[in-house]
Amino acid sequence: MRKALVSTFYPLLKPVLLLLSAMTVNAVSANTLASVANDAPISATAINFTPEERAYIQKAKPITMCVDPDWVPFEHITPEGKHEGIGADLVQLVVQRVGLQTQLVQTKTWEESLAASKAGRCQITSFLNESANRAAWLQFTSPIFSDPNILVAREEHAYVGDLRGLVNEVLALPRGTMVEERIRQEFPNLRVVLTNTEEEAIELVSTRQADLTVRSLIVAAYAIKKEGLFNLKIAGQVPQFVNQLRIGVLKDETLLLSILDKGARTITPQEREMISNRHVSVKVQQGIDYRLFWKLLGGAVVLLLIFFYWNRKLSHLNRKLIHLAETDQLTGLYNRLKIDQTLNIEIHRAQRAAQSMSVIMLDIDFFKRINDLYGHQAGDQLLVGLAELLRQRTREIDLVGRWGGEEFIVICPYTNLEGALSLAENLRVTVEQQQFVQDQHITISVGVSTYQEGDTGKDLVARADAALYAAKNAGRNRVRAQMLEQVDVQIDGVKVVKLA
Repeated sequence: MRKALVSTFYPLLKPVLLLLSAMTVNAVSANTLASVANDAPISATAINFTPEERAYIQKAKPITMCVDPDWVPFEHITPEGKHEGIGADLVQLVVQRVGLQTQLVQTKTWEESLAASKAGRCQITSFLNESANRAAWLQFTSPIFSDPNILVAREEHAYVGDLRGLVNEVLALPRGTMVEERIRQEFPNLRVVLTNTEEEAIELVSTRQADLTVRSLIVAAYAIKKEGLFNLKIAGQVPQFVNQLRIGVLKDETLLLSILDKGARTITPQEREMISNRHVSVKVQQGIDYRLFWKLLGGAVVLLLIFFYWNRKLSHLNRKLIHLAETDQLTGLYNRLKIDQTLNIEIHRAQRAAQSMSVIMLDIDFFKRINDLYGHQAGDQLLVGLAELLRQRTREIDLVGRWGGEEFIVICPYTNLEGALSLAENLRVTVEQQQFVQDQHITISVGVSTYQEGDTGKDLVARADAALYAAKNAGRNRVRAQMLEQVDVQIDGVKVVKLA
């Protein structure tokens, strides 16, 4: 329905939206230009430099600078070898204000620029985000430009509220960027495909070779407009990945960093706006028919209201469908689908971070007797009551699910064998002391397994299940754990047996 509405209304809305955008951009640009023109230019003499900094400026040769040769419209190197773009203008504004000059180091790729910077061939690197990896050899000025990162996907892709909720989706990213570095660290559930340029990443999404890309709002808008990729849309935001673009300075250039930072702090919002509009602008056609404009605007408002109504309704239905697809209807716990997804994500996290994780499986002892004595409704009440107890007695980071029948599972991130055994024993004792159906006490048998190198989700569950049946065969109402390479031992009074 939403896709049909967009297809129907977009031809009507497009001229109005473009017209509004054009008028807004040009109005801001005109005001900005007038404002900046009236301001007195800031010179190096107006900045409060120390005597050491002034001596450095007077003796300094042109500062060698590495840039991204293909990051339009932020910066690029032209065929004539010139450095142009939003970042180029802002960096030159800073450099001129402090009384220095730059010498461009010619490179063909961003990776080549980073390698040259790392090797000390470039005293500064223009217009980049600060990251832990780059901080190994660079210091950074205050931000000279800020731009949010967004998720770009095809029109049919669902809205993405949290990247952690995606499983095995392909994310296209230019190599060597801050975004690539942080995505790999924080979202191991995503598969990253690397490209040489921003435009290649967006093209992979457009041609269905990737599901998403994370891009600067300005870069994404520029690429979509330039290439005519109107099958794409903004599918969400990544608020923790805002581009705070700075000048990077080699660590041994302490005085140069101090000088450039003082220059960076003099840039005004009006100057940033003027430079940005110079490179990303929309021309306004003359001779607007304002009667037609207001008619189109009125129709557009009505259509937009209808669109937003249906969009909210569909979003509500989508959330409800996702909840139903992931939840066991009787107990309200997560079902097998959600359990399998979470298990794969946590195993991947344990592999990358070299951290522990464990699985606890538990089964109600003699559950059939409850059904036979009190009926299936009483059995359902028992399952609901036990599910609520498990929710209350586990940690917030744990995921509790119904595995099937009277069998439950607890996925325990960042938990070693001792911690999992302690939690399992606590659950066993709590259940034994609790009254459930007809004031009857019940017991549970519990199996525990802990992640070992090379494990899959099936391996972990299989060992926990085997330990559960070992507990039942040993007389029920007890905890057992199984490992791959460990002889029979006791940990906190719980028997750990070697897997046969």
